Amino acid sequence: MNIFLSSDHHHHNPPFEILDGRVVPYAETPQRVAIILAALAEAGFAAPIAAPPATIADLAAIHTADYLEYLANSSARWQATGLSVPVFPSAWPLPGLRLRSDCPQAAAGRYTFDLSAPITAGTFTAACSAAGAALAGAAALLAGDTRAYALCRPPGHHAAAAMAGGYCYLNNAALAADYLARSQTSGDATWALRSPTVAVLDIDYHHGNGTQSIFYERNDVLTVSLHADPAYEYPYYLGYADERGAGAGEGYNLNFPLPAGTDDVGYLSALDQALQAIADYGPRYLVVSAGFDTFAGDPLGGFALTTEAYRTIGRSIAQLGLPTLVVQEGGYALAALGANVVALLQGVFTA
Repeated sequence: MNIFLSSDHHHHNPPFEILDGRVVPYAETPQRVAIILAALAEAGFAAPIAAPPATIADLAAIHTADYLEYLANSSARWQATGLSVPVFPSAWPLPGLRLRSDCPQAAAGRYTFDLSAPITAGTFTAACSAAGAALAGAAALLAGDTRAYALCRPPGHHAAAAMAGGYCYLNNAALAADYLARSQTSGDATWALRSPTVAVLDIDYHHGNGTQSIFYERNDVLTVSLHADPAYEYPYYLGYADERGAGAGEGYNLNFPLPAGTDDVGYLSALDQALQAIADYGPRYLVVSAGFDTFAGDPLGGFALTTEAYRTIGRSIAQLGLPTLVVQEGGYALAALGANVVALLQGVFTA
């Protein structure tokens, strides 16, 4: 079992975000990685491997060229006009509005769907590093590893093909899943229409709207998400149970929206259903978007999971018997974050 680290993550450290109309300290801080690394070392896990950053060619597998160009250059363009970083949108091109303007302020609204994905000079460097860690983990599975963990920062599951949001810029888990899926059908032009190869299980508190949208019309990647009901929780506009996929992907997207206050018992019951659906799908590989903001008391969550629940979650995932890549997503209760990550990984890797 290898652990892959996005070693350039510290280049992304915005001073603030705007949350529910308030300017607040940025919650997705470099400290999260330091806490997790310390906990892994104390628990006896092997030292992490610094993964090479993802290339533009790697990223173009699921992200659009114009979006990647925006991420790479928006900070410099913002500053060149005399605006101060970080980059924040101030207007969004909702239906009925035209998309003619290419000024930096317009681009920010075009490619960012909320106020929790500010861009600084080092954001794209950090995001490429995180994507590289996820891709290195996927490559390890293809090379014969049965388990791998990608300590990615910034996280990724809210990032769509051409949209940042929710601390996410590049979709790390989706890049890994797509890489694994394409590896099984290399040289076949019909690979996107073929039967199952990969499942993505998202256990972050918030729905992985980006991952869902990327694979929504594909049947080679099953996406399954357990999350807070979007009727009351971010991202609000996706994550409902009736979203089942479209076209070739119809039936290959499953959402399990859960009520506020969900505890270990309720969560593990829903997880059993999700894992059965994955088993029925019969994938060759599993990618887990592992968020820990489901923990009781997380400042951005509303569930009540205990640390021991993550160990049980890990063991249940391991019982699928699939080569599994765990990709780090959220988790902002810093005092418990390290213990929660260790518990999940011990469950996955030692079951």
